[in-house]
Amino acid sequence: MYQAMTANLRSLTFAFILFFIPFHVSATVVGADDEIQQTFFSSFIDFLIHPIVIPILLTIGFLGLVVELFTPRFGLAGIVGIIAFLLYFYGHMVAGLAGIGTFLLFVGGIVLLLLELILPGGILGVFGFGAILASFFMSAANFVHIGISLIIAFTISILACMVMIKVFDKKMNFFKKFILTDSTNTESGYVSNQNRTELIGMKGEAFTDLRPSGTVIIGDERIDVVTEGSFITKGTSVKFIKVEGSRIVVREWKYTDHE
Repeated sequence: MYQAMTANLRSLTFAFILFFIPFHVSATVVGADDEIQQTFFSSFIDFLIHPIVIPILLTIGFLGLVVELFTPRFGLAGIVGIIAFLLYFYGHMVAGLAGIGTFLLFVGGIVLLLLELILPGGILGVFGFGAILASFFMSAANFVHIGISLIIAFTISILACMVMIKVFDKKMNFFKKFILTDSTNTESGYVSNQNRTELIGMKGEAFTDLRPSGTVIIGDERIDVVTEGSFITKGTSVKFIKVEGSRIVVREWKYTDHE
């Protein structure tokens, strides 16, 4: 486990070093004929901000996060996803479309999502996801294009979730703390109501009219009951015949009933 964590940290460190290449590096050089010639670096930046490449980077990024939802700890998929997001912001920052504040907003969103993995609740994840979305729109040159790119990325990510759940029968470890998975049956020690099975066969008196629900008194105790469907007037003797959880059923006491 320690070796895996070390490898992940090395990968993330490399990604951040790549990202923080000084942005003032010139993307062009002046040739001998005084004409500006495009370099490989500027071509790479143009590639990163290309309208076709943007949805690809976002899709890879979100797919990485989706895979992490189904894994117990942060791993390779998450690293690949973060690197894809870093390349997106790197290209837009070098091209002058985004500033360091936009990237810090994205980082803050990622940090909140990571904290959500280890802290109870859910509010951190909501704020984290909102910060990530805001950073994408703040860095975009065209809101419509980034909106379409995000829709494409979300659609593919949702399909990936469905495949993981339906085809590979994976469980979302991320949401386990939000969902009660413990069994709430009697065998597990859970009792929703006091079980009054000891009343079966006993005789009581209708304290109110039973229409068909009402109150029966037995000794000094008043008990909410229902009849089998018939109307029983106040003061009539009744017999407890069935107990189903909180539902206690009675019927009119007959001479054939044994006291």
